[in-house]
This record gives sequence, C-alpha cells and structure tokens, in this order.
Amino acid sequence: MPRPALPEVLLAALAALLATPAYADTLVDNVQGQTIGADGHVERFKAMVMDDAGVVKALIHEGEKTPKKGFQYRIDGKGRIMLPGMIDAHVHVMGTGFAALTLDLSDTKSLGDALAKIADYAKAHPDRPWLLGGGWNQERWNLGRFPTAAELDAVVADRPVWLERADGHANWANSAALKAGAVTAATQAPAGGEIIHLADGSPAGVLVDNARSLIETHVPPPTARDYDIAFALAQQDFYHRGLTAVADMGATMEDWQTFRRAGDANTLYVRIMVYGAGIENTIRIGGPGPTPWLYADRLRLNGIKLLLDGALGSRGAWLKAPYHDRPDTRGLPNFTQTQLGNLMSRAAMDNYQIAVHAIGDEANAVLLNAMDDLSQTYKGDRRWRIEHAQVIDAPDWPVAARVAKSVGLVASMQPIHQTSDRLMAEARLGPDRLAGAYAWATAKANGATLAFGSDTPVERPDPWAGFAAAITRQDENGQPPQGWQPQERVSRETAFAGYTSQAAYAGFAEKRFGRLAPGLRADFIFVDTDPMVATPEAIRKTKVLETWVGGGKVWDAAKPEGGAGGAEPVKK
Repeated sequence: MPRPALPEVLLAALAALLATPAYADTLVDNVQGQTIGADGHVERFKAMVMDDAGVVKALIHEGEKTPKKGFQYRIDGKGRIMLPGMIDAHVHVMGTGFAALTLDLSDTKSLGDALAKIADYAKAHPDRPWLLGGGWNQERWNLGRFPTAAELDAVVADRPVWLERADGHANWANSAALKAGAVTAATQAPAGGEIIHLADGSPAGVLVDNARSLIETHVPPPTARDYDIAFALAQQDFYHRGLTAVADMGATMEDWQTFRRAGDANTLYVRIMVYGAGIENTIRIGGPGPTPWLYADRLRLNGIKLLLDGALGSRGAWLKAPYHDRPDTRGLPNFTQTQLGNLMSRAAMDNYQIAVHAIGDEANAVLLNAMDDLSQTYKGDRRWRIEHAQVIDAPDWPVAARVAKSVGLVASMQPIHQTSDRLMAEARLGPDRLAGAYAWATAKANGATLAFGSDTPVERPDPWAGFAAAITRQDENGQPPQGWQPQERVSRETAFAGYTSQAAYAGFAEKRFGRLAPGLRADFIFVDTDPMVATPEAIRKTKVLETWVGGGKVWDAAKPEGGAGGAEPVKK
C-alpha cells in the first residue's frame, strides 16, 4: 500500500528544520592548550569544540582557522593555560572527607604541638563520645619512638581517643580506647598486626596494621548523612586542586552507596574509578564482575584492592632483610604468595582488575612472582596494578618486565611520598636498599605504566606538588640540592602523562577521559602556570582558576562560594 503524501506545509517545516544548524556546540578559544596526544607526546592547541553532551568534537591548532559562527556558546579562555583535568591514581575518597570532619594533626611539628591541639579539640567538642582524627607522624616530631597512651591521657582521659598515623597503618589510643577494645598486656595481636608494648609488657598505646581492628570495631560508625557530608568535602578538595578524576583504593559498600546517592542527585562531579576493599566488598558491590560506567562516565567499579603489607613509617612494610633501625623485624605481611595468588585468581576469574598495596622489597617480590605465575593462566590486557611499589630489589625488575609484557603492569606511585619519606626511608632501609626506592624511571624503563597520585589523606591531593617532585626528586625547600637518587627523576612529559592520560589508562578509562581529544569527555582546567616550562617552585604554587567536568564548570576560583564551587552542575 503506498505511503500517504505528507502535507505540503509539513514538508516545508521539515525542510526548514533540516536546514537549520543545531547550534548546540560550544567553542572554547583564545587558550594556550596542552594535552597528551595520541602519540604520547604533548600536543598544543589554541581552541577546542565540545558538544552539548560535554564531549570534545575537535581541537584547533596553530595555523588552523578557528570558526566564528555556528556555536551556541563561546568561552573566552583569555589567553590562559588550558590543560586536561588532572587525575589522582590513588586516593581514599571517604578517608579524605572524614579527615576534614575530624581532628587533623598533619601540621603539628612536635608531640607538644599535637597534645595541645588534641586538648583544644576535646574542649571544643564536649559532646563527642569518641575523639577521632589522624595525620600524626612521630618522625616529623623527631620523637624517636611512638607516642604513648599515657601522653594522650594527660590531655584527654574522660573518653576514648583514636588517632590514625599519617600513613594510615597505625593508630594512637588513650587508655579509654584501649579499655574499649579490651587491649591488655595479655592481648595477642592478630596476624599481620602488632601491639606496641612498654618495657613492663603493657600496651603502649599504638596498634599497627591489623591490630587496629581490636579497637576499630568499637568506634561508633558514621551515619549515611556523615558519609554524604564527608564526600562533599572530599570532592570539593579535589576539584579546587584541578582533579577531575580519581582512583578510589579500598572502597566499602557504604562508600559505594555514598557515590551512588551523589550520582542519583547529580551532585557527583569528580569521576571515580573504584577498587573494592578485598574480595568480600568487591563482590558485594559488583557481583559477577566490574560494573558498567554510570552517570555519564563518572563512576565505575573497576576491580579489587588487596593489602599485602604495611608502611615503612610504622615498620609494617615487608622487607627481605631486617629493618636497618630495628633488626628484630622484617615487617608485617598479610598473605603468603600462595594466599595472595589464590585471592588474585579469584578476582581475575571475574575479570576484576587487581590492585595490590606493596611497599617493602619482599612484598613487591612476592607480588611480582604471583603476577608472573598467574599470567600463564589469565592472559590478555589485565593491567595489574602495584600500589606504591616503594622498594623493589634489583633482581625483581626482570620479573616486572615480563609481567608488563604479558598482561600489562601499572606502577601506581606517589611522587610526594619520596620527598616526605626521604629521611625516614634512609633510617628504615639503610644505604644498601635505597637504589630501588621510589624508582619511577626504572619502573618505566621496565615497561610499567606510571600512574601518579597522592594517597590522600596520607598526603594532600595536590598534583602540582607531585609533578614538581617527579621531575626534581626534591622537596618544597629544594632538598637535597641535586635530588634524592636523581637517576629516578622523570621528564615533564612523563609527569604530565602520569597525572592525566596514563592515570586514565591505568583505570581502563583511556577511551573516555584523560586527554583532550575528539570523542573523549571535555574535562579541563584553566591554570596560571605552564608546567612544561615553569620552575618547579612555580609549579608547586600553581593556582587552579577553573575546573570543568564533562563540559560543565564545577570550580571557579573567582567565586568559590557559589553552588558547585561557584559553578553550574555538570551535564548528565
């Protein structure tokens, strides 16, 4: 049966509609644009076109004509430096948020400073049944030992105090907290943990790694409202520093539900690549495997985070030889290689990406050997991740190279750790193991993908301080003058990629964001410093002027008090 003819007036209207441009695109011009190009090198541009969905349509380079018509909006970059949004490849999102809600001791320079701040905090919060916080570091205090419960009791004795060390691997308790956890001289530490004791055998007040669970289970849990407030604070901290995406290491079901609530309310701005805390949490969240990308590529469960050892600062990192400054211990491993391999195999069967915290040289050796063994069974592009990879012994680099070639290896490292840990690492490791410490250039030379981050709240989520450390191996005071183990410095281009394209690649997101290129999300920032030519000192002081996620502005330094950091919500 022939189709009836359309009325002439309808035909005319349809023709007019087809002839009318949509004018939904936005032109961002008059910029000094830089991104990592498809070839892995810096690509420069003077303008960018993005569509109404917040996806890049085109970059316009010098020598190319910039169209002036056909755009719904034009954003004048005012000649400013425009970069892709920074990515932090290792964060603890909720830990960062809760740190902002509790007592922060990260700025204290002595035990006396800390005790005074704790006393003031207790006085200001008389209604809180537990006093919680963190950020303390006995090395920064030049204390030469861990602090004690008795010292805490001198300022707060009427209720439990429970304070996390800066590295997140030890806690300081007062006597009331020890009592709440029934920790006495007779208490045995669980495997992978340590209770620090006084000379008389009584608990000194510091519990390391798995021993913390003895008290942690008695701390009143946060409410859903607490989680939502903490998440909002963490997210604001991220985007005002220029971070548009993060990899969240060790998420719980409560964390995931918080992210989902924000996504449902369209208040999830920063993109989050999630790694569940252990097998149980990961399977509870993802079930049979990684989730799809949700909320226009703003949330996905990628894989599983496993914790193989502790940290150098609390002597929980697993070393091949005893600690230089404490010969009676080699650290606190959580698994044997067989146990680790079983957990990794269980995750790999469901195609979860595997990320394993490994700091000591023995931990890294065990992990690399487990990866090498499993790569014979689980083939393909796996991109298995070592989180921190702080100390790797020379004989283990060939194993790393094999893993990198067979299934892909990501060295998820935090440049700022090298500068803040330097003196402590020298004390813990002694001179003979320093060559393999924080070895970014060697990891890259052996085929690993370098993904840079901060480990916030252990360190501030500041990509600019990390960028400067990566290219100098020096701290904010320019120490040491020639850089610490300077052979491990990386180029500016490598550092730029480590905080953008390679950090996205490390989370299987390189086809979605991480660069400014056609088809990728328009996540970008305006800054006042060009990191490719500025001095390291200037890079550290970089000011983020605006942050945009998916074509929507989420941070404006000129009006930080408004809405989502002074801007409109991102497009869904």
